[in-house]
Amino acid sequence: MRTTLRNAQTGLRLPVAVLAILLTSVAPAPAGAFDEIPAERRGGVNVSYWSGVPLGIDDYETTRDQIVQRIDALIPTLAAAAESAGNQVPLQLETKIPLGDVRGRIDHLAVDLKRQRLFVAELGNDSVGVVDLAANTVLKTITGLSEPQGVGYEPSTDTLYVADARDGSVRLYEANEYKATGRIELGSDADNIRIDAAARRVIVGYGDGGLAVIDPATRSKVQSIPLKAHPESFQLEPSSGRIFINLPDARAVAVVDTASGKLIANWPMDKGGNFAMTIDRDLGRVLLAYRSPAALAVFSIDGKLIANAETCGDVDDIFIDGRRNRVYVSCGSGYVDVLEIDGSAYRRIARLPTARGARTSLFVPELDRLLVAVRAGPAGPAAIWVFKPMP
Repeated sequence: MRTTLRNAQTGLRLPVAVLAILLTSVAPAPAGAFDEIPAERRGGVNVSYWSGVPLGIDDYETTRDQIVQRIDALIPTLAAAAESAGNQVPLQLETKIPLGDVRGRIDHLAVDLKRQRLFVAELGNDSVGVVDLAANTVLKTITGLSEPQGVGYEPSTDTLYVADARDGSVRLYEANEYKATGRIELGSDADNIRIDAAARRVIVGYGDGGLAVIDPATRSKVQSIPLKAHPESFQLEPSSGRIFINLPDARAVAVVDTASGKLIANWPMDKGGNFAMTIDRDLGRVLLAYRSPAALAVFSIDGKLIANAETCGDVDDIFIDGRRNRVYVSCGSGYVDVLEIDGSAYRRIARLPTARGARTSLFVPELDRLLVAVRAGPAGPAAIWVFKPMP
Protein backbone atom coordinates (compact mmCIF):
# COMPACT_ATOMS: atom_id res chain seq x y z
CA MET A 1 0.00 0.00 0.00
CA ARG A 2 1.33 3.46 -0.95
CA THR A 3 0.94 5.95 1.89
CA THR A 4 -0.19 9.50 0.99
CA LEU A 5 -0.87 12.77 2.75
CA ARG A 6 -3.67 15.09 1.64
CA ASN A 7 -3.39 18.90 1.53
CA ALA A 8 -6.52 20.22 3.23
CA GLN A 9 -6.75 23.40 1.16
CA THR A 10 -6.13 22.04 -2.35
CA GLY A 11 -7.18 18.41 -1.95
CA LEU A 12 -3.94 17.30 -3.62
CA ARG A 13 -2.69 13.91 -2.43
CA LEU A 14 1.06 13.38 -2.36
CA PRO A 15 3.08 10.23 -1.80
CA VAL A 16 4.93 10.29 1.52
CA ALA A 17 8.10 9.39 -0.40
CA VAL A 18 7.77 12.64 -2.34
CA LEU A 19 6.95 14.59 0.82
CA ALA A 20 10.06 13.22 2.47
CA ILE A 21 12.14 14.82 -0.27
CA LEU A 22 10.21 18.09 0.04
CA LEU A 23 10.54 18.10 3.82
CA THR A 24 14.29 17.81 3.49
CA SER A 25 14.73 20.35 0.71
CA VAL A 26 14.48 23.68 2.48
CA ALA A 27 17.52 24.50 4.59
CA PRO A 28 20.40 22.86 6.46
CA ALA A 29 19.70 21.84 10.04
CA PRO A 30 21.70 20.75 13.06
CA ALA A 31 22.44 17.07 13.27
CA GLY A 32 19.53 15.16 14.73
CA ALA A 33 16.73 17.39 13.41
CA PHE A 34 15.84 14.59 11.02
CA ASP A 35 17.61 11.26 10.60
CA GLU A 36 19.97 11.52 7.67
CA ILE A 37 19.13 9.41 4.63
CA PRO A 38 21.99 7.06 3.75
CA ALA A 39 23.72 8.02 0.50
CA GLU A 40 22.85 4.72 -1.16
CA ARG A 41 19.12 5.40 -0.64
CA ARG A 42 19.03 8.97 -2.02
CA GLY A 43 18.87 7.88 -5.65
CA GLY A 44 21.03 10.79 -6.81
CA VAL A 45 18.78 13.41 -5.16
CA ASN A 46 20.43 16.31 -3.34
CA VAL A 47 19.12 16.32 0.22
CA SER A 48 19.29 19.03 2.87
CA TYR A 49 17.56 19.23 6.24
CA TRP A 50 15.05 21.49 7.92
CA SER A 51 15.99 23.46 11.00
CA GLY A 52 13.67 24.84 13.65
CA VAL A 53 11.36 21.81 13.88
CA PRO A 54 11.11 20.65 17.52
CA LEU A 55 11.79 17.02 18.31
CA GLY A 56 10.28 14.66 20.82
CA ILE A 57 6.90 13.08 21.46
CA ASP A 58 6.16 15.66 24.17
CA ASP A 59 5.96 18.38 21.52
CA TYR A 60 4.08 16.34 18.93
CA GLU A 61 1.39 18.94 18.12
CA THR A 62 3.88 21.74 17.42
CA THR A 63 6.02 19.44 15.30
CA ARG A 64 3.00 18.27 13.34
CA ASP A 65 1.71 21.83 12.76
CA GLN A 66 5.07 23.11 11.53
CA ILE A 67 5.47 20.20 9.14
CA VAL A 68 1.95 20.72 7.74
CA GLN A 69 2.57 24.46 7.25
CA ARG A 70 5.78 23.81 5.34
CA ILE A 71 4.19 21.12 3.18
CA ASP A 72 1.29 23.44 2.34
CA ALA A 73 3.75 26.14 1.26
CA LEU A 74 5.43 23.69 -1.10
CA ILE A 75 2.23 22.30 -2.66
CA PRO A 76 1.92 24.89 -5.50
CA THR A 77 5.48 24.28 -6.71
CA LEU A 78 5.01 20.51 -6.62
CA ALA A 79 1.67 20.78 -8.44
CA ALA A 80 3.24 22.92 -11.17
CA ALA A 81 6.10 20.44 -11.53
CA ALA A 82 3.64 17.54 -11.76
CA GLU A 83 1.65 19.30 -14.49
CA SER A 84 4.84 20.07 -16.39
CA ALA A 85 5.94 16.46 -16.19
CA GLY A 86 2.61 15.39 -17.64
CA ASN A 87 2.79 17.87 -20.54
CA GLN A 88 -0.53 19.36 -19.43
CA VAL A 89 0.59 22.92 -18.82
CA PRO A 90 -1.36 25.59 -20.73
CA LEU A 91 1.76 27.78 -20.99
CA GLN A 92 5.14 26.50 -22.11
CA LEU A 93 8.29 28.49 -21.31
CA GLU A 94 9.81 29.04 -24.74
CA THR A 95 12.83 31.22 -24.01
CA LYS A 96 14.34 33.80 -21.65
CA ILE A 97 15.60 37.08 -23.12
CA PRO A 98 18.30 38.64 -20.89
CA LEU A 99 17.88 42.38 -20.31
CA GLY A 100 21.52 43.00 -19.37
CA ASP A 101 22.67 44.73 -16.19
CA VAL A 102 19.20 45.87 -15.07
CA ARG A 103 18.61 46.23 -11.34
CA GLY A 104 15.49 46.83 -9.29
CA ARG A 105 11.81 46.82 -10.04
CA ILE A 106 10.41 46.41 -13.56
CA ASP A 107 7.06 48.00 -14.35
CA HIS A 108 4.84 48.04 -17.43
CA LEU A 109 5.41 46.63 -20.94
CA ALA A 110 4.25 47.68 -24.42
CA VAL A 111 4.83 46.46 -27.96
CA ASP A 112 5.49 47.87 -31.42
CA LEU A 113 4.00 45.15 -33.62
CA LYS A 114 5.28 46.64 -36.85
CA ARG A 115 8.90 46.17 -35.76
CA GLN A 116 8.22 43.34 -33.27
CA ARG A 117 9.83 45.32 -30.47
CA LEU A 118 8.98 45.15 -26.79
CA PHE A 119 9.39 48.15 -24.48
CA VAL A 120 10.28 47.41 -20.85
CA ALA A 121 9.87 50.10 -18.17
CA GLU A 122 12.91 49.38 -15.99
CA LEU A 123 11.74 51.60 -13.15
CA GLY A 124 14.47 50.75 -10.63
CA ASN A 125 17.13 51.21 -13.29
CA ASP A 126 15.82 54.58 -14.62
CA SER A 127 15.79 53.11 -18.12
CA VAL A 128 13.60 51.60 -20.83
CA GLY A 129 14.77 48.46 -22.58
CA VAL A 130 13.95 47.96 -26.26
CA VAL A 131 13.80 44.23 -27.03
CA ASP A 132 13.88 42.76 -30.53
CA LEU A 133 11.37 39.92 -30.19
CA ALA A 134 12.32 38.39 -33.54
CA ALA A 135 15.99 38.09 -32.52
CA ASN A 136 15.36 37.60 -28.77
CA THR A 137 17.88 40.27 -27.83
CA VAL A 138 18.05 43.79 -26.41
CA LEU A 139 18.31 46.27 -29.25
CA LYS A 140 18.75 49.44 -27.20
CA THR A 141 18.50 50.83 -23.67
CA ILE A 142 17.08 54.33 -23.22
CA THR A 143 18.74 55.88 -20.17
CA GLY A 144 18.43 59.09 -18.17
CA LEU A 145 14.80 58.55 -17.20
CA SER A 146 13.18 59.20 -13.82
CA GLU A 147 11.46 56.02 -12.58
CA PRO A 148 9.68 55.07 -15.80
CA GLN A 149 6.37 53.33 -15.08
CA GLY A 150 4.22 53.43 -18.22
CA VAL A 151 5.19 52.85 -21.85
CA GLY A 152 3.12 53.01 -25.02
CA TYR A 153 3.66 52.98 -28.78
CA GLU A 154 1.51 55.42 -30.80
CA PRO A 155 1.39 54.24 -34.45
CA SER A 156 -0.01 57.30 -36.29
CA THR A 157 3.06 59.38 -35.34
CA ASP A 158 5.45 56.42 -34.86
CA THR A 159 6.26 57.58 -31.34
CA LEU A 160 7.20 55.88 -28.08
CA TYR A 161 5.65 57.45 -24.95
CA VAL A 162 7.29 56.96 -21.53
CA ALA A 163 5.66 58.08 -18.24
CA ASP A 164 8.05 58.95 -15.39
CA ALA A 165 6.90 58.62 -11.79
CA ARG A 166 9.56 60.69 -10.06
CA ASP A 167 9.19 63.93 -12.01
CA GLY A 168 5.69 63.43 -13.44
CA SER A 169 6.75 63.88 -17.06
CA VAL A 170 5.83 62.05 -20.24
CA ARG A 171 8.77 61.73 -22.62
CA LEU A 172 8.48 61.15 -26.37
CA TYR A 173 10.90 59.28 -28.64
CA GLU A 174 10.77 58.57 -32.34
CA ALA A 175 10.35 54.82 -32.64
CA ASN A 176 13.23 53.82 -34.87
CA GLU A 177 16.46 55.20 -33.41
CA TYR A 178 14.70 56.36 -30.22
CA LYS A 179 15.88 59.93 -30.25
CA ALA A 180 14.05 62.24 -27.81
CA THR A 181 11.45 64.39 -29.56
CA GLY A 182 9.45 66.00 -26.78
CA ARG A 183 8.37 66.16 -23.17
CA ILE A 184 4.98 66.85 -21.53
CA GLU A 185 4.81 67.87 -17.86
CA LEU A 186 1.95 66.37 -15.84
CA GLY A 187 3.15 67.38 -12.37
CA SER A 188 3.63 64.11 -10.46
CA ASP A 189 3.52 60.31 -10.58
CA ALA A 190 2.90 59.73 -14.30
CA ASP A 191 1.94 56.07 -14.52
CA ASN A 192 -0.11 53.87 -16.88
CA ILE A 193 -0.36 54.75 -20.58
CA ARG A 194 -3.14 53.67 -22.95
CA ILE A 195 -3.10 54.27 -26.70
CA ASP A 196 -6.49 54.95 -28.28
CA ALA A 197 -5.41 54.24 -31.86
CA ALA A 198 -8.90 54.70 -33.35
CA ALA A 199 -9.37 58.16 -31.83
CA ARG A 200 -5.67 59.04 -32.22
CA ARG A 201 -5.03 60.03 -28.67
CA VAL A 202 -2.84 58.97 -25.74
CA ILE A 203 -4.23 58.72 -22.20
CA VAL A 204 -1.96 58.79 -19.13
CA GLY A 205 -2.85 58.25 -15.46
CA TYR A 206 -1.04 60.57 -13.07
CA GLY A 207 -0.88 62.43 -9.76
CA ASP A 208 -3.29 62.16 -6.84
CA GLY A 209 -6.15 61.56 -9.24
CA GLY A 210 -6.31 62.31 -12.93
CA LEU A 211 -6.17 61.16 -16.54
CA ALA A 212 -4.36 63.33 -19.07
CA VAL A 213 -5.51 63.16 -22.69
CA ILE A 214 -2.70 63.92 -25.15
CA ASP A 215 -3.08 64.76 -28.84
CA PRO A 216 -0.22 62.92 -30.61
CA ALA A 217 -0.39 65.27 -33.60
CA THR A 218 0.32 68.39 -31.53
CA ARG A 219 2.16 66.55 -28.74
CA SER A 220 0.22 68.47 -26.12
CA LYS A 221 -2.25 67.75 -23.32
CA VAL A 222 -5.75 68.66 -24.52
CA GLN A 223 -7.89 67.44 -21.62
CA SER A 224 -7.66 66.56 -17.92
CA ILE A 225 -10.14 64.15 -16.31
CA PRO A 226 -10.21 64.51 -12.49
CA LEU A 227 -10.48 61.44 -10.28
CA LYS A 228 -10.76 61.04 -6.52
CA ALA A 229 -7.58 58.93 -6.17
CA HIS A 230 -4.48 57.92 -8.13
CA PRO A 231 -5.44 55.71 -11.09
CA GLU A 232 -3.80 52.35 -11.47
CA SER A 233 -4.75 50.11 -14.39
CA PHE A 234 -7.47 51.58 -16.59
CA GLN A 235 -9.03 50.22 -19.75
CA LEU A 236 -10.77 51.76 -22.77
CA GLU A 237 -14.02 50.26 -24.04
CA PRO A 238 -14.67 51.88 -27.46
CA SER A 239 -18.02 50.22 -28.16
CA SER A 240 -19.61 51.75 -25.05
CA GLY A 241 -17.52 54.93 -25.11
CA ARG A 242 -16.34 54.40 -21.55
CA ILE A 243 -13.10 54.23 -19.57
CA PHE A 244 -12.93 51.89 -16.56
CA ILE A 245 -10.38 52.96 -13.94
CA ASN A 246 -9.03 51.16 -10.88
CA LEU A 247 -8.74 53.47 -7.83
CA PRO A 248 -7.25 51.21 -5.12
CA ASP A 249 -6.76 54.03 -2.59
CA ALA A 250 -10.51 54.73 -2.83
CA ARG A 251 -11.47 51.03 -3.02
CA ALA A 252 -13.45 51.77 -6.14
CA VAL A 253 -13.69 51.53 -9.91
CA ALA A 254 -14.52 54.82 -11.65
CA VAL A 255 -16.38 54.79 -14.97
CA VAL A 256 -15.83 57.83 -17.20
CA ASP A 257 -17.60 58.86 -20.39
CA THR A 258 -14.89 59.10 -23.05
CA ALA A 259 -16.39 61.98 -25.04
CA SER A 260 -17.21 64.33 -22.16
CA GLY A 261 -14.61 63.19 -19.65
CA LYS A 262 -17.34 63.10 -16.97
CA LEU A 263 -17.66 60.51 -14.22
CA ILE A 264 -20.80 58.45 -14.94
CA ALA A 265 -20.49 55.65 -12.36
CA ASN A 266 -18.57 54.62 -9.26
CA TRP A 267 -18.35 50.97 -8.22
CA PRO A 268 -17.37 50.53 -4.55
CA MET A 269 -15.17 47.52 -3.88
CA ASP A 270 -15.37 45.28 -0.81
CA LYS A 271 -11.68 44.32 -0.98
CA GLY A 272 -8.44 46.25 -1.31
CA GLY A 273 -5.57 46.52 -3.76
CA ASN A 274 -7.49 46.56 -7.06
CA PHE A 275 -4.44 47.41 -9.21
CA ALA A 276 -4.82 45.10 -12.24
CA MET A 277 -7.67 45.23 -14.76
CA THR A 278 -8.63 44.03 -18.22
CA ILE A 279 -11.76 43.97 -20.38
CA ASP A 280 -13.18 40.91 -22.10
CA ARG A 281 -14.70 42.65 -25.11
CA ASP A 282 -16.19 39.46 -26.55
CA LEU A 283 -18.19 38.75 -23.40
CA GLY A 284 -18.67 42.36 -22.31
CA ARG A 285 -17.01 41.93 -18.92
CA VAL A 286 -14.58 43.86 -16.72
CA LEU A 287 -12.04 41.74 -14.83
CA LEU A 288 -9.99 43.09 -11.95
CA ALA A 289 -7.72 41.57 -9.32
CA TYR A 290 -7.48 42.42 -5.65
CA ARG A 291 -4.33 42.08 -3.58
CA SER A 292 -5.96 42.20 -0.13
CA PRO A 293 -6.95 39.38 -0.13
CA ALA A 294 -5.77 38.01 -3.49
CA ALA A 295 -8.79 37.35 -5.71
CA LEU A 296 -10.16 37.84 -9.22
CA ALA A 297 -13.51 39.62 -9.63
CA VAL A 298 -15.56 39.65 -12.83
CA PHE A 299 -18.20 42.32 -13.50
CA SER A 300 -20.62 43.06 -16.30
CA ILE A 301 -20.10 46.36 -18.13
CA ASP A 302 -22.80 47.93 -15.94
CA GLY A 303 -21.08 46.87 -12.70
CA LYS A 304 -22.96 43.70 -11.75
CA LEU A 305 -20.73 41.10 -10.06
CA ILE A 306 -20.64 37.90 -12.15
CA ALA A 307 -17.92 35.76 -10.56
CA ASN A 308 -15.08 35.54 -8.05
CA ALA A 309 -12.03 33.29 -8.13
CA GLU A 310 -8.90 32.85 -6.05
CA THR A 311 -5.55 33.94 -7.53
CA CYS A 312 -1.91 34.02 -6.60
CA GLY A 313 -0.73 37.03 -4.58
CA ASP A 314 0.48 40.52 -5.57
CA VAL A 315 -1.25 40.62 -8.97
CA ASP A 316 -0.20 43.40 -11.37
CA ASP A 317 -1.52 42.27 -14.76
CA ILE A 318 -4.47 40.32 -16.19
CA PHE A 319 -5.06 39.34 -19.82
CA ILE A 320 -7.74 37.56 -21.82
CA ASP A 321 -6.80 34.86 -24.31
CA GLY A 322 -10.00 34.90 -26.37
CA ARG A 323 -8.85 32.14 -28.68
CA ARG A 324 -8.66 29.66 -25.81
CA ASN A 325 -11.21 31.15 -23.37
CA ARG A 326 -8.52 31.70 -20.77
CA VAL A 327 -7.37 34.36 -18.32
CA TYR A 328 -3.66 34.90 -17.54
CA VAL A 329 -2.82 36.47 -14.17
CA SER A 330 0.79 37.41 -13.31
CA CYS A 331 1.73 37.67 -9.64
CA GLY A 332 4.63 39.09 -7.66
CA SER A 333 4.40 36.04 -5.40
CA GLY A 334 6.18 34.19 -8.20
CA TYR A 335 3.44 32.57 -10.27
CA VAL A 336 1.25 32.91 -13.33
CA ASP A 337 -2.27 31.64 -12.78
CA VAL A 338 -4.23 30.34 -15.77
CA LEU A 339 -8.02 30.30 -15.47
CA GLU A 340 -10.51 28.73 -17.84
CA ILE A 341 -13.70 30.63 -18.71
CA ASP A 342 -16.76 28.40 -18.69
CA GLY A 343 -19.88 30.54 -19.02
CA SER A 344 -19.99 32.62 -15.85
CA ALA A 345 -17.48 30.38 -14.03
CA TYR A 346 -13.73 31.03 -13.85
CA ARG A 347 -11.78 27.94 -12.88
CA ARG A 348 -8.04 27.83 -12.29
CA ILE A 349 -6.43 25.12 -14.41
CA ALA A 350 -2.76 25.81 -13.66
CA ARG A 351 -0.42 27.73 -11.41
CA LEU A 352 2.99 28.04 -13.07
CA PRO A 353 6.09 29.15 -11.14
CA THR A 354 8.06 32.19 -12.36
CA ALA A 355 10.11 34.22 -9.87
CA ARG A 356 9.33 36.37 -6.85
CA GLY A 357 8.64 39.94 -7.94
CA ALA A 358 7.73 38.95 -11.52
CA ARG A 359 4.30 40.55 -11.41
CA THR A 360 4.33 42.51 -14.69
CA SER A 361 3.40 40.85 -17.98
CA LEU A 362 1.97 41.43 -21.45
CA PHE A 363 -0.09 39.04 -23.56
CA VAL A 364 0.26 39.80 -27.28
CA PRO A 365 -2.50 37.97 -29.21
CA GLU A 366 -0.93 38.87 -32.57
CA LEU A 367 2.22 36.99 -31.55
CA ASP A 368 0.35 34.46 -29.41
CA ARG A 369 2.82 34.89 -26.56
CA LEU A 370 2.71 35.87 -22.89
CA LEU A 371 5.75 37.96 -21.91
CA VAL A 372 6.66 38.10 -18.20
CA ALA A 373 9.17 40.62 -16.82
CA VAL A 374 11.48 38.99 -14.25
CA ARG A 375 13.67 41.29 -12.18
CA ALA A 376 17.22 40.38 -11.18
CA GLY A 377 17.28 38.09 -8.15
CA PRO A 378 17.64 34.47 -7.07
CA ALA A 379 16.14 33.32 -10.39
CA GLY A 380 19.01 34.99 -12.25
CA PRO A 381 19.63 38.27 -14.10
CA ALA A 382 16.72 40.43 -15.25
CA ALA A 383 14.99 38.89 -18.26
CA ILE A 384 11.79 38.61 -20.26
CA TRP A 385 10.38 35.11 -19.99
CA VAL A 386 8.46 34.19 -23.15
CA PHE A 387 5.59 31.72 -22.70
CA LYS A 388 3.82 29.99 -25.56
CA PRO A 389 0.15 29.10 -24.93
CA MET A 390 -0.64 25.41 -25.38
CA PRO A 391 -2.17 23.89 -27.36
